Amino acid sequence: MTLAPLLDAPFAVQLHVATVIPAAILGALLLARPKGTRWHRLLGKIWIALMVVTACSTFFIHEIKLVGDFSPIHLLSIYVLFGSRQAIAAARRHDIAAHRGHVARMYLGGIVVAGLFTLLPGRLMHASLFSGLSNWQAAATAAALAALLIAATVLAIRHGRLFGVGKSSKRLA
Repeated sequence: MTLAPLLDAPFAVQLHVATVIPAAILGALLLARPKGTRWHRLLGKIWIALMVVTACSTFFIHEIKLVGDFSPIHLLSIYVLFGSRQAIAAARRHDIAAHRGHVARMYLGGIVVAGLFTLLPGRLMHASLFSGLSNWQAAATAAALAALLIAATVLAIRHGRLFGVGKSSKRLA
């Protein structure tokens, strides 16, 4: 592992990584912990802010150009911006099922799925995380990380922590 590729990257990439890593950790913590507490609300506001900055930073990153300077990942960034607004609005009107759905989709799409794509060969995070490893070792490590993220997500869904499955999604008064 080396930070050299990240330290040599443009500022927008550094900002993106500096906000997405804490958003990933904080988001997992928020999904796993009890909801509706004062800590949940405070940390949730911080998470939303991190996600918005992360999404905004992508508009200054143009490494993959499919449509002009943009790629499909920019569509996800647009969703995160609109999803953040929707998640906040749902929480304010106490529509917990809608809030949970928006947040879960932002986390799964914006953190888990997008994060897995950063582990592909040729990408900056692959170069940072897997430098010095053989292709086989890098692939095995990436597969283990992917399996861990997928297993954690499946467990969260099965225990009703995402999407309200297994628990009542009552509207709080």
